[in-house]
Amino acid sequence: MPHTVLLAEDDRAIRNALERALTLEGYQVLAVADGVEALAQAHRNRPDVLLLDVMMPGIDGLQVCRVLRAEGDRTPVLMLTALVETADRIAGLDAGADDYVVKPFDVEEVFARLRALLRRTSPVGAGGPPAAEAPKALPERFVEAAGIRMDPQARRAWRGARELELTRTEFELLELLVRNAGIVLDHSTIYDRIWGYDFGPGSKNLAVYVGYLRRKLDEPDAPQLIQTVRGVGYVLRED
Repeated sequence: MPHTVLLAEDDRAIRNALERALTLEGYQVLAVADGVEALAQAHRNRPDVLLLDVMMPGIDGLQVCRVLRAEGDRTPVLMLTALVETADRIAGLDAGADDYVVKPFDVEEVFARLRALLRRTSPVGAGGPPAAEAPKALPERFVEAAGIRMDPQARRAWRGARELELTRTEFELLELLVRNAGIVLDHSTIYDRIWGYDFGPGSKNLAVYVGYLRRKLDEPDAPQLIQTVRGVGYVLRED
């Protein structure tokens, strides 16, 4: 069965071009022009992934994302934005988005990011091993390091007694760092493991996610857990 993409974009030319490109790529596309229609379609049809323009009249993409997350809807969200400042990208992540593409964009980059999001949400048995074999692939119940405890099966995480509210991408980034605590992970390795491809040396995508994750992890008078190794990457350690 083809994956269903809910596309919300108020610019008709961009919407039509993306709808054609996605359809040719094999997706089933639900294309709407504003946030109100996007919410109605999301409630009615349960798409596999949402592609939302940030700037739309009335209800914008950020508001759509906030509403869905408040309802407990964890459908992956890829934002389309013309805003390039780090604060704007953080606002999208804060609203619950999983990834973003900056306009003007290459449609192949959109495809790559959609594939990466869908890979992370594909159920066991969808192009993988039979459902009966699923228990063999399940990770251990808890992963712990540097005061962080994670339950990968339930997708929950805690620092000490405090539970962390993480997006899908934040959870996977933190899990990667926890599983490799004390090991410096370079940018290329992290991009490959989390997104499935490297955005290149000019990308700020990883730095934005690390910064946002730090805001959720760090506590007053406690050491910063995710440390930057300049020119290399990041490491999780408590010193």
